[in-house]
Amino acid sequence: MALEIKQETDTFDITPASERDNKKPDPISNSECQEIRDDDDNADRSSVKKHKNENFSSCKLCGKVLSRNYLNEHMRIHTGEKLFSCLTCGKKFVKKSNLIVHFRTHSGEKLFSCLTCGKRFGSSGNLFRHLKTHSGQKLFPCITCGKSFRERETLLHHMRIHTGEKPFSCITCGKSFRLRGSLFRHLKTHTGQKLFSCVTCGKNFGERQTLSQHMKTHTGEKPFSCATCGKCFRQKETLSRHMRTHTGEKPFSCLICGESFRQKGALSGHMRIHTGEKPFSCIICGQSFSQKETLSRHMRTHTGEKPFSCGTCGESFRQRAALSRHIRTHTGEKPFSCVTCGKSFSLKGGFLSGHMRTHTGEKPFSCLTCGQCFSERGSLFHHSRIHTGEKPFSCRTCGKRFCQKSNLTVHMKIHRGELV
Repeated sequence: MALEIKQETDTFDITPASERDNKKPDPISNSECQEIRDDDDNADRSSVKKHKNENFSSCKLCGKVLSRNYLNEHMRIHTGEKLFSCLTCGKKFVKKSNLIVHFRTHSGEKLFSCLTCGKRFGSSGNLFRHLKTHSGQKLFPCITCGKSFRERETLLHHMRIHTGEKPFSCITCGKSFRLRGSLFRHLKTHTGQKLFSCVTCGKNFGERQTLSQHMKTHTGEKPFSCATCGKCFRQKETLSRHMRTHTGEKPFSCLICGESFRQKGALSGHMRIHTGEKPFSCIICGQSFSQKETLSRHMRTHTGEKPFSCGTCGESFRQRAALSRHIRTHTGEKPFSCVTCGKSFSLKGGFLSGHMRTHTGEKPFSCLTCGQCFSERGSLFHHSRIHTGEKPFSCRTCGKRFCQKSNLTVHMKIHRGELV
């Protein structure tokens, strides 16, 4: 259905043409009632009684003046009564008009179209917000970080990132959320409700948006591209997270220690350092972890799974980082350089960090038994066997055992006749 957008001064009339003739009158827009309009500075609420038909009344709870025809509907806002239910998903609404708009999420009906780009929407409010993407108007800035937003409501949601406020709580498990929509999505994890199905693979989803994102895995569509490096993404949110790798922006800060993070998930994981929470447990050995990804890596020690394979030699690894390190043995790449002498290394943690101590003389690893200090953790580990008597390396020929692998290597030369 075509949509007429009539602009008068700074306002838009966003209503389907076929609906405008049947639209209910504004409860306080009748020409006979101008004396009580909200924008009249001299309006006297007592003038309601002067109306010749006495069709207007004020709400006893909030004082708002409106037609008696609308008073019962308005009172439901205070009582929370929701008379109108969706026959598809059961969601309830205070107003019938809200139910009609909601039902379009199931039917896919989109009556409101943008005259600039042709994109269609299920409600006039969504179209109105979309129009601002063409004007580029962002009137609501964040006083904390300076980021600007098109909608006041979006700014209020954003401010909760800085304040940490989470006003919406799940009555089942107590988990709290910043956004009402996030709570609704979470509630479906308890009910298991998944109304939206993929016609390609049959997988079900609790949200239409999640289904739309999933469909791109079948089509291969990646409509969101980075203006800096050209990398493409399926989701706008993934592009937003990627952009922070270029800008260096870290909008998520820990309220305890102040450390900042690019990703919300990284902050959530970091917070468990302070709380000591380890919600992810191994079903095989019971070991607990603060990160779900850490548990996934741990599980491979039980299953023996090595999903990351080298395309050059075929060797497989449990972790992606281990594969990345291995690939450098083929390429010869040494991306980590010593700022003192310029020597390069393929690994930052083991090789470069240890090398830097040859310049500083630092020996941070000390033996708890004798106090001797070492520049490398591995050296301390080997030294500790002097005190424990542990000899993990044995000769397959004579059975003699050694505490160091290098000592076993020298010993084997005796059997091969290389040493007398």
